[in-house]
Amino acid sequence: MEITSRNATRSLCIRIGCVLALSLTATAQTSGPLRLTYIDLVSRLTDLEYPATLPVPGEKCLQWSSWDRASRYDEAAGKYVKWDANGDGNGIIRKEGDELVFAEIEGPAVIWRIWSALAKEGHVKIYLDGQAEPAVDLPFIGYFNRENTPFVFPALVHEAARGQNCYVPIPFQKSCKITASGDWGAYYHFTYTTYPKGTILPTFTRKLTEEELHALDRANTVLSPKGAGIESRRKGQLKMTEAVKVAPGKTVTVARIEGERAISGIDVSLPVAEGDLDTLRDLTLHMYWDGQSQPSVWSPLGDFFGTAPGVNKYESFPLGVTDSGFFSRWYMPFQKGAEIKVTNDGDKPQTIRFIITHAPLTKPIDTLGRFHAKWHRDAFLPDDPERRKIDWTMLKTEGRGRFCGVMLHVWNPRGGWWGEGDEKFFVDGEKFPSTFGTGSEDYFGYAWCNPTLFENCYHNQTISNNNKGHVSVNRWHLTDNVPFQNSFEAAIEKYYPNAKPTLYAATVYWYQAAGQKDPYEPVAVDQRKGYWTPIETFKIKGAIEGEALPILSKTGGNTTTQDMSGWGEVWSNEAQLWWTEGKPGNTLELGLPVEKAGTYRLLVQLTKAIDYGIVQLSLDDKQLGDPIDLYNDGVVATGPVDLGTHELSQGRHVLKVEIVGANEKAVKSHMFGLDYVKLESTASSKEIPSAAARVGASF
Repeated sequence: MEITSRNATRSLCIRIGCVLALSLTATAQTSGPLRLTYIDLVSRLTDLEYPATLPVPGEKCLQWSSWDRASRYDEAAGKYVKWDANGDGNGIIRKEGDELVFAEIEGPAVIWRIWSALAKEGHVKIYLDGQAEPAVDLPFIGYFNRENTPFVFPALVHEAARGQNCYVPIPFQKSCKITASGDWGAYYHFTYTTYPKGTILPTFTRKLTEEELHALDRANTVLSPKGAGIESRRKGQLKMTEAVKVAPGKTVTVARIEGERAISGIDVSLPVAEGDLDTLRDLTLHMYWDGQSQPSVWSPLGDFFGTAPGVNKYESFPLGVTDSGFFSRWYMPFQKGAEIKVTNDGDKPQTIRFIITHAPLTKPIDTLGRFHAKWHRDAFLPDDPERRKIDWTMLKTEGRGRFCGVMLHVWNPRGGWWGEGDEKFFVDGEKFPSTFGTGSEDYFGYAWCNPTLFENCYHNQTISNNNKGHVSVNRWHLTDNVPFQNSFEAAIEKYYPNAKPTLYAATVYWYQAAGQKDPYEPVAVDQRKGYWTPIETFKIKGAIEGEALPILSKTGGNTTTQDMSGWGEVWSNEAQLWWTEGKPGNTLELGLPVEKAGTYRLLVQLTKAIDYGIVQLSLDDKQLGDPIDLYNDGVVATGPVDLGTHELSQGRHVLKVEIVGANEKAVKSHMFGLDYVKLESTASSKEIPSAAARVGASF
């Protein structure tokens, strides 16, 4: 794939006007308490400068979600309890009659983000500032389906791979209470920022003024796919173009900028062949502010732009990859100067073209942090043994600043769902995180491990491959950036160990006060690439895979191929035929091919789990022994089950499965899984335990 120069002179007048109009709406504060109008708050949806401002005491970003309340921190014992609990769909604060209380927030504050994996018709009500009537009373899906003003703007309200997202600001002055009733669905996030006491905010109403609706419409235009990544014009802006040649093993200075300014745009182009996953990891980008000896930005070149490995096209608000090249619109202020360097750790020379845009500051330098972006693998994992089992550290730093986002690259060669992990943000030494999520895909704004690619202003899935191999996802915290005064740690749960292998790499973006270092060091090139080696799929010799058998008939339920690699190297071809939603009395008939007439011992491997049923197997309408109970408290394979010796003619035979019930201890879902069938000629078969002995064994 040839990546050429991004057109720096394309016509942007209309959208630039939108950006400037929004940036000029903030109410000037010369004295007295901070006062923000609704239009001021809307302007922050498109303001890439605001996250660079250092947070004041009392400014916090928190989240109410449906996380499993079994997870807790025992202060007396100093231990984390059930830290990997995963029943994250229905956690609430309490019940009040028929109402469920989702959230209680003390103002002044703004809800910036609402998300759900399964929003239904049951109503969710938002009560503000002690009012008896809710400011918003809608079916939960009504927050997301763009049928209810002002939740109608597609860049702000959208579905992404089954995840429902709403970024329309909901401010209030004193208090907020969120309740639900009826069949509201499952899974929720309400992410919000609280401001220092004395801050004056409006109380949200769905009856916005014409000017307020117009502000939302302008923000929607700027944040739409055609507006994403567009560079706004600033007074005194300068643009420099540099084409640098970097020899193998060398570091080249791309640019030095003197004075008190801010970089507002970086565009990069270089030739990268389609399928080349190494070049963008061979090259690393370094940025230094105000004479630093250690870089505040260090990342493989490709990863810095929010997707990896290789070239993967997408456009978001601060970062993206297009036919023209890579772009960054993060705002990067400095006082004395900036220096940008590139290192080539590959074995071929590279020519890279940079366009760097910078301008004078619009705010006093002592109010601004310094931009940081670092790439790592497995750095600073938690010391606590309970946390270390499950939490994977995305960012850990000390000082004052704001967390602004992450790109997560997952190498998952065995396939299966890699996530399930809740995000957890520990701010200023918290023992229990003030943000506790409900799942990896939920954090990135989608749901149900859906592999569909998507691109939005604040969150994207740029690689998925049906969740097998490389996966790349990102999320930008623009309005919902997380302020910290002393320290910050962002973790995401990682259920599968590196040995599976499921491997994570992250590029993390944040601001930190001048003069404060972060702990991340450069990573050697042999750790940046080459770890994505192919994995040989485990197969049983001579097995006829269950998922490959033709389905002749079924009287109920659904059949699909289920990836079983997440439960270990036991299932042949790491998959099974999965029959779900069946009921007692339902049957499933499968075609069993016999290549050569003869006498065969019939072996099958099935799956046992807590929600599996009791089944009766038959071959050509002849029952194969007694019913088989597939209940087990945990997912296991039965091993080879001997179903007897049979004389079989050449051609297709019928293997029938009938659901006859479920163990009294089982969840009554009556599932069935067939890993493989094996026909062993009696001349070569070995002694196999009987079906009764195999299935009755303790797993």
